[in-house]
Amino acid sequence: MSMLKSPDQIAMMREAGRVVANALSAVREQAEVGVSLKELDDVAAAVISDAGAKPAFLDYHPRWAAVPFPGVICTSVNDAVVHGIPNGYVLEDGDLLSVDCGAFVEGWCGDAAVSFVVGAGDPADHELVKATEDALARGIEAARVGNKMGDLAYAIGGEAKRAGYGLLADHGGHGIGRTMHAEPPVPNLGRPGRGMKLEEGLVIAIEPMLILGGKDDYYHDEDEWTLRSANGRRAAHSEHTVAVTADGPVILTLP
Repeated sequence: MSMLKSPDQIAMMREAGRVVANALSAVREQAEVGVSLKELDDVAAAVISDAGAKPAFLDYHPRWAAVPFPGVICTSVNDAVVHGIPNGYVLEDGDLLSVDCGAFVEGWCGDAAVSFVVGAGDPADHELVKATEDALARGIEAARVGNKMGDLAYAIGGEAKRAGYGLLADHGGHGIGRTMHAEPPVPNLGRPGRGMKLEEGLVIAIEPMLILGGKDDYYHDEDEWTLRSANGRRAAHSEHTVAVTADGPVILTLP
């Protein structure tokens, strides 16, 4: 399978993942009340540039998008689930912010996302963030040689659905390597024992996107990039790039 990576290739992706992790850490540290999303984008841009890496999102232009993405990171606030543009919006106390970041090092990509509450926030938002992180952890744990993609998808979404959360419709994780988005698709909902078998060397981005209120629907914002929950409720997004190895799953997007 051409989607499988060698140990040397995975090692290069680990370097890209390290840059992404450092950028996300720097953004989270600077994300305070009164700071604009554009300022956070500048923080990530500086980390990526200083590392000699290239941003994966800036000017990314998939076929479905009317215009290229204008930022280095995606910054999705409150009811924005994913793909939020880092504009002049200034963070307020209690905002729920999801930050997605990708970078290339020597042609290999890393991709990860974090969500957190700015300031004190509502307990339900903190629970949502934790539920999303827990869903990601379950997906990573299931990314083992011999499991099926349906096992991984069920691990992510089964418990999240039972807990009453929505899962963003029509969206999930993806293969990753020389391109940011590659085969295979990595769904967040599925049936155990179904789908392709996970093999050693497969590298995937696992990314649950949970929505309060149990609804999965969304709509496109006027900027033609941001996806917002149709019920207007808040959402969270957590993501890691993960390699399937003989010794178990290895997270590549850590510092």
